[in-house]
Amino acid sequence: MDSDAQMEPLGAAYPTGRERLQARLEELVRENRFTIAVVFPVIGAVTLVASAEGLLPEPLAFNPLLILFGTLVMRSPLLVGLLPRIGWWALGALGVVTVYTYAIELVGVRTDWPYGAFEYTIQLGPMLFGEVPLALPLFFIPLVLNAYLLTVLVLGQWAERLLVRIPIAIAAVVAIDLVLDPAAVAIGFWAFDPPGIVYGVPLSNYFGWVISGTVAVVLVDLAFDREALLARVRECEFILDDLVSFVLLWGAINLLYGNWLAAAVAGGFCLGLFATDQYDLEIVRTAVPSV
Repeated sequence: MDSDAQMEPLGAAYPTGRERLQARLEELVRENRFTIAVVFPVIGAVTLVASAEGLLPEPLAFNPLLILFGTLVMRSPLLVGLLPRIGWWALGALGVVTVYTYAIELVGVRTDWPYGAFEYTIQLGPMLFGEVPLALPLFFIPLVLNAYLLTVLVLGQWAERLLVRIPIAIAAVVAIDLVLDPAAVAIGFWAFDPPGIVYGVPLSNYFGWVISGTVAVVLVDLAFDREALLARVRECEFILDDLVSFVLLWGAINLLYGNWLAAAVAGGFCLGLFATDQYDLEIVRTAVPSV
């Protein structure tokens, strides 16, 4: 027997169950990349606008199971991509973010602080205490992760500076909400009372996102080894596809309702994605089936 073979670690020859599962999940995402990142958000935009305009029958209009399923599918590239970097420390930090997400949303619904007076006008799945969606972390935390990952990729070496990456990542989170909230208000996911000056969204909402975004970004920054995280992002070509889905879904809705500023911010995220070198026209061409 070859001496090198005798010395080869068992793990190198026999992948663990977690490694096999990870490889299979990555294969599934790669095989369905175009469907996940493009088809799902386009269908989502069409069905949400049709629901808002009364064009879908009652069982399908704003169906919470369809909303949750579609959201989970579009989140899958990010979740699968980050999975190898989520150890116990990261899991604990993300758990704290989850608790914080519920807490500040409950405070917001009950006291109108810090976002302003608002209420959910449709049920986005089961509601915690009948007030906030149980799936709220699935909606919020990936937005923070996307903003953080995009920030550290675009900044390059500047991302090594704490006082640079944290404020810019927070600004990116608030910019994401500049895309999300006007579109969500337009289709009736939630409503502010009184309506605000930014397509029905008050400025206080963005002040609230500065607060919630700051806490979430700091916890995400503490959760991961940044160098290991960046290495994973660079080797996993689909990890930011969730942000692509977000831009397509909510950017399209903003365009349809004439929310031009919000749509322009969504376009800014497109430029940011191209600036990462993770996306170019060749990637777009090869991602389309049969092209």
